[in-house]
Order: sequence, then structure tokens, then C-alpha cells
Amino acid sequence: RALSPALVVLEATGGFEVTVAASLAGAGLPLAVVNPRQIRGFTRATGRLAKTDRLDAEAIALFAERIRPEARPVFDAEAQALAELVARRRQSVEMIGLEGSRRRQARSPSVARTIAAILKVPETQLADLDHDIDGTIRRSAARCEADNPLQSVPGVGAAASRTLIAEMPELGRLVRREAAALVGVAPVNRNAELRGHRAIAGGRTAVRNTLFMATLSAIRCNPVPKAHDAQLTARGRPKMVAIVACMRRLLAILNAIYKQVSHGSALAAKTVAQRCSARASSAFLIRDRPGMFRRFASA
Repeated sequence: RALSPALVVLEATGGFEVTVAASLAGAGLPLAVVNPRQIRGFTRATGRLAKTDRLDAEAIALFAERIRPEARPVFDAEAQALAELVARRRQSVEMIGLEGSRRRQARSPSVARTIAAILKVPETQLADLDHDIDGTIRRSAARCEADNPLQSVPGVGAAASRTLIAEMPELGRLVRREAAALVGVAPVNRNAELRGHRAIAGGRTAVRNTLFMATLSAIRCNPVPKAHDAQLTARGRPKMVAIVACMRRLLAILNAIYKQVSHGSALAAKTVAQRCSARASSAFLIRDRPGMFRRFASA
């Protein structure tokens, strides 16, 4: 703090940077936690291939000076705990799926018994984790107010809503294109590889996977994504392209709802959720910021 730095830049190191980042944020210093791939690409662009701790520190300092990444707030302790609970729940679900597949393929009764015994552990933990996540959400008025409107959107359940709340805290503070890029569902030009075509890239894998499953449900029961999917497939778009487009549409709706909640307008958020499940041919208005509206066509 005595040096009064304009910006502190750290590499994300798989969670080991959390303690340092929390200390820096607690001291009120501007902080940016950067993807190591960006710094490594920047270092290679300067022609430096060697890699040591000293050289890495110099590269990070040069990256911070030249690129000036945006300083972002660090999760508070409660938000970090919620993110860990949601991540652990996802791991438990994956474990149940893996062991369930092994049990279906097991021919030996003794092997099947061992798998059944192992399955009891993640299944019990899953119920406990759901209870802990629910309690963490309910202890925060802001998260509780956001959780209910998000789940009111057809196709979005508790798992999808809480994954967005825990692992995408920027939701509601971004415009729809920024939100799509952050999740990794925004089309990116790659003229050197796919001239004339765009493909999605990057983003937060866990959020994108959850949004994908929510979109599959929404296409069946939510008129807005359902109509959008039918329109795109009728125009000859591949099915996966149509699903990704519906993911962007659903994410824009959820982002608008969260924005209303963050502005303290629970009634407006409820109105958006109701209108997004109304007739597919209708259009609805959402408040982009206080006193201003943006029109979204639902077809």
C-alpha cells in the first residue's frame, strides 16, 4: 500500500492465488487476476521463450504495463464458499454418473456391490450439498431475490440458477454481448481457419455446460427459445447452431432479469420472467437502466 500501485496483476494458478488476491483486495488495491494463457502468449510475442520465476514476474509486470487489464472485484468469503459448494455439487453429479455407468456394465455381483457401496457416498453428499447451497443462498438477501426470478423462467431450474449466481457474479452488470462472450457462446471470426464461418470459443465451461442443459429444456417448454429454434432450423441452420443461438437468447433474458434485481426492482424482474414465457410472437420490454428500456423481439 505504501507504494500506491495503480494496478496489481496476478496469474490465475488453479486456486492458489485466492489467498493473495483476498489480501490485496482487503487492502483496497486495484487487482486483476489474469488467465496465464494470455500472459504466456504475450511473452512469446515479445520473443522470449525461457521461463523462470524471475522472468515470469518480469513478463507479468510488462503485461500489466502494456495491456492494462481491467481491475475487477474479488469474491467475498461467502461468495467463494458458494462457488466451492456449487463446484463440489457438480463433481458429485459427475461421480454418480461415472459409477452408475460402471454399475450397468458390471457382470460380477461382487463388483456391482462395491459400486453400489461407493455410490451411496456421493448420493448422500449431493443431498447435503443441496441443503448447504440452499442455506447459503437464503442467507443473502441479494442472492435470494435473484434466485426466485431466475427459476421462474421456464427451463431454468435450481441447479442452473445457482450455477449462474455462484460462478457468474458479473451477471446483470454486462450487456448481452459481453455476457455471451464471458460464457463462451458468442460467435468468433476465424477467417484464417474457417473463412465465412464463425464458431464459439473460450468462456466459462461450467456455466456454458449448465446453460446448454437449461436451453435444451427451455426449447421444449419456453415459447421464446422454442420459436427461435424453430425459426433457425426452418432456415436450414444446423441443429447445434440453433441451440447455441438459443443459449445466447436465454442468457440475454437471464441477464436482463438479474439486472432488474440488482437495480432493486423485483416487480420488473418478475414482469420480464412472465413475458419471456408468454406468447412467442409477442415482444417484451426490459429495463436496461433506470428510466430506459430496450425492446427485445421474442421471435
